[in-house]
Amino acid sequence: MDYKELISNAWKNVMSNKSRALLTMLGVIIGVAAVIIMISVSAGTEATISEAINGLGSNLLFISENFSRGGPGQSSASRQSTGLVYPDVTAIREQVDGVAGVSVEQQSSVTVKYEKTTLTDITIVGTTPDYLTVRNLAIASGHFINDTELDRVQKVVVLGSSVATELFGNEDPIGKVITVGSTKLTVTGVLASKSGSSNTNFNGQIYTPIKIVFQKFTPSMFARIVGDRVRTIFVSVDEKADMDNVITQINLLMLKRHKLTSDTADFTITTQDDIIQTRAATTESFRNLLAWVAGVSLIVGGIGIMNIMLVSVTERTREIGLRQAIGATPRDIQAQFLTEALMLSLLGGIIGVIVGVGGSYLFGMFGGMRTVLVPYSIFISFGSAALVGIFFGYVPAQTAAKLDPIVALRHD
Repeated sequence: MDYKELISNAWKNVMSNKSRALLTMLGVIIGVAAVIIMISVSAGTEATISEAINGLGSNLLFISENFSRGGPGQSSASRQSTGLVYPDVTAIREQVDGVAGVSVEQQSSVTVKYEKTTLTDITIVGTTPDYLTVRNLAIASGHFINDTELDRVQKVVVLGSSVATELFGNEDPIGKVITVGSTKLTVTGVLASKSGSSNTNFNGQIYTPIKIVFQKFTPSMFARIVGDRVRTIFVSVDEKADMDNVITQINLLMLKRHKLTSDTADFTITTQDDIIQTRAATTESFRNLLAWVAGVSLIVGGIGIMNIMLVSVTERTREIGLRQAIGATPRDIQAQFLTEALMLSLLGGIIGVIVGVGGSYLFGMFGGMRTVLVPYSIFISFGSAALVGIFFGYVPAQTAAKLDPIVALRHD
């Protein structure tokens, strides 16, 4: 069997009716492009989530509230729990080994003024001195909140880089007094600009001792009774420390402080990897769903190839009889039609790859969602197209090979 002649004849037969060939390949093209684009969207989503979580800082633990108030199913200890409070931060910082820093945040939206410049809807973050360590930030000028300013509840503020530029331009802001809401705060520092894909805009925020925010911006009538409530405590673990050991220490300390047991704990401790894996599991389910949708498109394309090849067998019955009469074996006939089906699917696969790669790029630019082109998606989709051609081309090829030469020659 001359393979060059086989491929040449298959190409001529496919190209003899270009419109029909293109319509036949359309299902494969859509399926292959869909696989590439959907995997790109899924990979982009996972990358965005991972960068957003890692952008919060390095080696972080998140301690969050985990209880519901009252209720018939709650134990007395759980009902009496006050949740996370600010003193828990100091306790973790002083009593747990292997901790590089502990921070907590209390936020509010404020209006900031300096002379004739007014900025609205600026986020003020009440925090602690370890904030820079936990969030992996740096100071550009001046200094960040220190322990003395925190303990004495001094009215100081550190500006994000973009806020400093908007308020002061090229003027040195250190030592200047700005009005935040109705409270005057003295600027003691400016953060270095931090770029990245994190959902937190560190450059567009201002930072002050957390006790200032508790008192001036988010006061609570219950603070004197149960303490100032906080939602999440961020713990940066020393790189040399054992993460599991630190988690165990924090868990035991918090249970002791809150007078609870492990069964009634009012908090949960999660790592960055835990959060990333949870989000990744969600996107994986989404990706699998999209893969099935794209797979259906490939199957539909394969059915189209089988249908058009069966029509081709009927149309070329006399040709098949003539080839058999001059010595072509059933295997030769089978190979001819199988090659044509495979060529249709491979051409569709090539066009689909081009459309998929281009579509991923355009979708990332104009679709509002990040896309990351994954090389293996190209091989998977193209390989699937080839398998579709072989699988759905087999039946028409067998049908052609089994034609009786005498009957085929008599066919009009």
